[in-house]
Amino acid sequence: MRTRTTISGSELLLGVIAIRLAVLVLVGWGLTLLPRPAHDSERACLLSPVTRSEAQAKAVRSQVADAAFDDMLLHD
Repeated sequence: MRTRTTISGSELLLGVIAIRLAVLVLVGWGLTLLPRPAHDSERACLLSPVTRSEAQAKAVRSQVADAAFDDMLLHD
């Protein structure tokens, strides 16, 4: 009695998908088991007081923006 069975295309595709899904699940579980990086107690960005040059730069930017806005209003 011969029992040669061939795998159809859909069975092969489902098998490949099942194997890839299993690998993804294993990788996901592996990533959850990794240790988390240690956090520094100091903050990376400390708020610094605004210097005079920064205040002047903001004032100049607002004047330029106001002039551009006025110019747009004149052309409308």
